[in-house]
Amino acid sequence: MSAKQDLAKAFLATQSFKWDKEKGFKLASGAVSPFYVDCRVLMAHPGPRALVSQLAFDAMKNLAVDCIGGLEIGAISIATAISDEAHRSRKDWRTFVVRKQAKDHGTGKLIEGAAKAGDKAVVVDDVLTSGGSVIKAVQAARDAGLNVTHALVIVDRQEQEGRKKVEELGVTLISLLTIKDLTATAGEK
Repeated sequence: MSAKQDLAKAFLATQSFKWDKEKGFKLASGAVSPFYVDCRVLMAHPGPRALVSQLAFDAMKNLAVDCIGGLEIGAISIATAISDEAHRSRKDWRTFVVRKQAKDHGTGKLIEGAAKAGDKAVVVDDVLTSGGSVIKAVQAARDAGLNVTHALVIVDRQEQEGRKKVEELGVTLISLLTIKDLTATAGEK
């Protein structure tokens, strides 16, 4: 079995994927979907977290990368896990976090961590639906002088043209899984 199949099965084992054709689930956008994907639960488990970091590193290892990060809170564990995996392969991929809003005290930064202007950055996020979180993180990173050409998500829900909207920014989107991968795996059970 492949690591990708193992990750899809881990979504089921950790109850991080739910499918309700009748009632559905309300999304952040207000839309209702028959699918609920909760990567925060998935990333709270060491085995699935290791699968995410392995698959993400494999997908990114040939890219020119200085740092990885994305919007708080979801991207923190993802970026950290990938950075740790890269470190084991002797790559120094630092991490950063994009705050939802700049602090009103201290330095008032919108981006925290070890990113600096001119860095080649990959934005990461847990789930892609409309693309809003990825787009916000890409724009904030670019405003801070980071060079963002790629984004990585754990699951592309393949809804609301999220991929298209992200790619319209000149960003190549990498997804470890799609909603089709999860429904196919759930259908096997």
